[in-house]
Amino acid sequence: MDRSAAALIERLSARDAKIVVVGQGYVGLPVAIRAAEQGFAVVGLDVDRLRIDSLRGGRSYVEDVADGAVAGALAARYTPTTDPAELVAFDVAIISVPTPLHDGNPDLTFVEAAAATLAEHLRAGACVILESTTYPGTTAELVAPILEAGSGLIAGASFFLGYSPERIDPGNRTWTFQNTPKVISGIDAGSLAVVEAFYSSIVDRCVAVGSPAEAELVKLLENTFRHVNIALVNELAMFARDLGVDIWSAIDAASTKPFGYMRFTPGPGVGGHCLPIDPSYLSWSVKRRSGRAFRFVELANDVNAHMPEYVVRRVQSLLNTQGLAVNGARILLLGLTYKAGTSDWRESPSIELARLLAPLGARLSAVDPHIPPGFAPEIELPLLEASPAVYRDTDLVVLLVDHPDFDLDEVSEHAPLLLDTKGALRGRNFRGELL
Repeated sequence: MDRSAAALIERLSARDAKIVVVGQGYVGLPVAIRAAEQGFAVVGLDVDRLRIDSLRGGRSYVEDVADGAVAGALAARYTPTTDPAELVAFDVAIISVPTPLHDGNPDLTFVEAAAATLAEHLRAGACVILESTTYPGTTAELVAPILEAGSGLIAGASFFLGYSPERIDPGNRTWTFQNTPKVISGIDAGSLAVVEAFYSSIVDRCVAVGSPAEAELVKLLENTFRHVNIALVNELAMFARDLGVDIWSAIDAASTKPFGYMRFTPGPGVGGHCLPIDPSYLSWSVKRRSGRAFRFVELANDVNAHMPEYVVRRVQSLLNTQGLAVNGARILLLGLTYKAGTSDWRESPSIELARLLAPLGARLSAVDPHIPPGFAPEIELPLLEASPAVYRDTDLVVLLVDHPDFDLDEVSEHAPLLLDTKGALRGRNFRGELL
């Protein structure tokens, strides 16, 4: 290990290092707060002034980070800011910004902007770590040249560079940022040693891999695995209904097998920043490098993307059994976020379902206690408070997200007609159907 790596590792061990986290969303904020809790001086940079104002007031907008944790970090050494000048003299910088898709292609403009900003303040002996989900090769082929061009330094020779995929599962109270094993990598041995020294100070366990490209593939592999298996059970759910077979009972029975099987359940589609996006990064990268299509990903994309349309058909069919049309029907959507226990409604299949039902003349409303202020789905979708009266004043309730806050007994007792897309009401008496 060279002397500059040893010196930075020593400062990290002594908590005498300045940490910068670019992006204060659901990935970057937990990293920043945890680092501050462990005694580091931390600067959290974000371009969203409303976010920064909220953090400065001790208010968290990320459900996995409590207001008290933000207040405690502020009282320690945490500085949320929109001013890049605050990044001066950093020792370790983490890039945790969005990587969306545009027309099926990766959009790395946020990563590029973050790297360019960091390059202006990059010093010899410092370290930059990319956490944003991306295709294999991004760290070495995109981020490194931007940092080098903006700083005049050379990656590996005069500064350290690595990649560590985020593994945060919003709403998961069992596996948190701290106790979930952290995959780490570096472009050389010195970079890996520094990356490991930093993350070992804030998480319980690190898992080193051979290169940033390998670590980048780890994240895509994890989410592609989920995406493909969810598509499998979604398609099975449609076929099982045609065959007159209870898919939920079949899944329960298969789940008793102690080896060679992992439980996945059907639903109205996939959402969030990961499943609708990450596998497409892998598919895009494979096609760019080899010229061949990643058929599993493309098939999974097709199945999962069309699940909201299938739910619309089920809504129409269920209303027809009552002599009702979608046009004019009072339909209450129960849950709008992309998964239970979170406030994130990005790419949510619930929103897509609402967009499909609205032009058919449905009178839509929704209940979701997790939806944050500023919710604007671009369609008329009044948010109501859960109550027996709200459930009774509908023609159909569609359960889309099984939030733990929902009183499912109350729902099943008072809703005149139900479509349960999550299997949450199994074993309860209700009028309606499972997906």
